[in-house]
Amino acid sequence: MATSQSELAYNFNEDRMRLRIRNLEQELEKIYLGGGKKRIEKLHEQGKLTARERIDVLLDPDRERFEIGAIAGYGMYKEHGGCPGAGVVVVIGYVSGRQCIVVANDATVKAGAWFPITGKKNLRAQEIAMENRLPIIYLVDSAGVYLPMQDEIFPDKEHFGRIFRNNAIMSSEGIVQIAAVMGSCVAGGAYLPIMSDESLIVDKTGTIFLAGSYLVKAAIGESIDNESLGGATTQTEISGICDYKVADDHSCLSTIRDLMARIGATEKAGYDRVATELPMVPSENMYGIMPDERSKPYSTRDLLKCLVDGSMFTEYKAGFGKSILCGYARIDGWSVGIVANNREIVKSAKGEMQMGGVIYSDSADKAARFIMNCNQKGIPLVFLQDVTGFMVGSKSEQGGIIKDGAKLVNAMSNSVVPKFTVVIGNSYGAGNYAMCGKAYDPRLIFAWPSAELAVMGGTQAAKVLAQIEASSLKAKGETVDEKVEQELFDKIKARYDAQVSPYYAAARLWTDAIIDPLETRTWISMGIEAANHAPIEKKFNLGVIQV
Repeated sequence: MATSQSELAYNFNEDRMRLRIRNLEQELEKIYLGGGKKRIEKLHEQGKLTARERIDVLLDPDRERFEIGAIAGYGMYKEHGGCPGAGVVVVIGYVSGRQCIVVANDATVKAGAWFPITGKKNLRAQEIAMENRLPIIYLVDSAGVYLPMQDEIFPDKEHFGRIFRNNAIMSSEGIVQIAAVMGSCVAGGAYLPIMSDESLIVDKTGTIFLAGSYLVKAAIGESIDNESLGGATTQTEISGICDYKVADDHSCLSTIRDLMARIGATEKAGYDRVATELPMVPSENMYGIMPDERSKPYSTRDLLKCLVDGSMFTEYKAGFGKSILCGYARIDGWSVGIVANNREIVKSAKGEMQMGGVIYSDSADKAARFIMNCNQKGIPLVFLQDVTGFMVGSKSEQGGIIKDGAKLVNAMSNSVVPKFTVVIGNSYGAGNYAMCGKAYDPRLIFAWPSAELAVMGGTQAAKVLAQIEASSLKAKGETVDEKVEQELFDKIKARYDAQVSPYYAAARLWTDAIIDPLETRTWISMGIEAANHAPIEKKFNLGVIQV
């Protein structure tokens, strides 16, 4: 039981967190259906498995796995019928004992067509593969670019074409790529399997060509059916484009497992790991420790005891810079350096009271130094975000808060050891940046259901925006009384609250997932295991900083 909270508050917090988790599970259940039961049934009638069924058959049973971007596309493209899961499933798991990343088009969602968020999610999968030198397996079943939105997916740097550029880069760097054509593979998308190291195609259901039969007829007047144009027999026996012709989905996935089983060992980064040990404090206690009301303080140290091996945390500079906790621990046996916002109200060495979740100059200075130490020792970094921002005001400005904050951002940005970010509560303003937000290349970034990401909290932002709008109305000569001001505030806050939701962030891939807090250890452990495939090649260097 958390010692810093009353039993009543603890129980309330626990109930609220469990409710948030249940809501998450319900939303995921809908997302997992993709385009719906009828489209799943239609796929089965064609002799095909769904994307998720394919992944289940492919991955090693009884091994840990997690999904990247399940909530991508959530609430987006309503005018186009929606795009559950961004129309593609991305999972990190194990195939024949090898950790890898699997990318499977969901043909139940607009025939697997690529929306803008689909492109972003595919690029995120490739980014993870490249950063961690993980083998990547593509299970292709896609109608290509979603034409009504082609201008938002086709020509820019981070659009569709970047996929094939990444194929080429990964091949040159020796990162294994295996592609299976298990359905439609058309137009520019046809380059993906052929730019992979090896490709498979399923007989009778897999087709690959630059232009389908209708377009061929329109373009050059040739009449030909899709199977003859680009089916398995054509592409393995005549063109030689694909390497393996397989009878059905199960044979295809079995062949991929065989190919993966033959991959040789690669050099490791050498991150330290010992036998895992469960926390001495039950991990479920995190539910009760984390307050439902985000402005309330709580003991971050109590939270860490639920998260790290043996509940052992060797704290760095415990008496200095108290608004950020830094220290060494182990998670599932892996040695990690933890940088966590301290949500307790503390007294500084100078006797000044410091608000929880706020970054002060001394805290920024301490965290920067700790990050340097972890880079010196080759220890992966874990950031636990519950931050409202940097301290403001004349005293902080005169004390050099910008300089100290810049030092922290510099050290974190130039870090060469892998970084992992967990948004457990608030993630506001420059605090998001300093604590390794998405813009700073964490290997993985995920959120608890209690997370919020925004420039500032909903109440504060709504007050500011409502005041601006009220002033504008007054300038036009309109009467603005308390009732009008309250209506403005409520309207703006409702809109802002929707945007700070963890679902809004996950839908746009600002985070990789929303997870049950109990899954945190698994995500970090598998993330470090993935990072261990990629030896550090760059030297840690801060460049120019003010001291």
